[in-house]
Amino acid sequence: MKRVEITRVQELIYELKIEQVMTKRIVTVTPDTSMAELREQLRINRISGTPVVENGRMVGIISLEDLIKSLSEGDMESPVSDRMTRDVYTISTHESAIAAVKIFSKTGVGRLPVVNEDGNLVGIITRGDITHGLLKAIEKDYHAEEISRYRASHIFEDIISDHTSLLLRYDVRPRDFDRGGEASSKIKRALTRLGGNPQITRRVAIAVYEAEINIIIHTDRGGEIMAEINPERVRIVALDDGPGIADIAQAMQPGFSTASEWAREMGFGAGVGLNNIQKCADKMDLQSTLGGGTRLQIIIYLQPDGK
Repeated sequence: MKRVEITRVQELIYELKIEQVMTKRIVTVTPDTSMAELREQLRINRISGTPVVENGRMVGIISLEDLIKSLSEGDMESPVSDRMTRDVYTISTHESAIAAVKIFSKTGVGRLPVVNEDGNLVGIITRGDITHGLLKAIEKDYHAEEISRYRASHIFEDIISDHTSLLLRYDVRPRDFDRGGEASSKIKRALTRLGGNPQITRRVAIAVYEAEINIIIHTDRGGEIMAEINPERVRIVALDDGPGIADIAQAMQPGFSTASEWAREMGFGAGVGLNNIQKCADKMDLQSTLGGGTRLQIIIYLQPDGK
């Protein structure tokens, strides 16, 4: 399979958390707010939609598109409750920005209410918020990366042995979305400081992220991710004793997913994780036993023409 070229922007979408890029100042309306009043709220605050809240609880969302339909029908005195969308997609503060991007792409919605672990409304996120957050992160990341490059980039040159490698291990806990992406971030940081090719480092980071999220979503007892780094390649092994995969060939098909309903509602389980890993890997080996767990091995060469 042809190797994918991954930009720094694509990598950051996996790293950034929703709470880092969301808008914390929330403008809300009530179900009784008229469409005429809504128009003023959108105009004054220069926004294109807002959550609808009743007695502290979010009951819907109303958008500029809803307002335009109301205007075209000459129905500006009706309450927001007549026009609002009641089945609202939400996203949690601890999730990655990639989860929001997937929901935006799948549903076509323009904004997502952000909730905390208690389900309380704490912010809102739009495509524009993600773009703005990415631009800030790129600027910050550029300076941090320049500062963090130190003598570790020569570590393999200074150690003499027949076979030199660095072994990193990370425990991955089930349902622990607060730490989701942590192993990916730490492995990426290690490769960066070892002077790894940025493009290849990004492929490693995304492959590990997808493997990590799969363990978080699909297992009851978690698992482990190991990264063995040597001058020629990175070998990643993701292990778990979860439910296993009944049909590996089917699981590799884009869009196929066995994720639970709660995982899908949170924006995960879109059925692209294994496919994304395969696109990033030079070699990939997936072994699984139904009821006996899964072992995923990923090989990524550290030289662009590595074999």
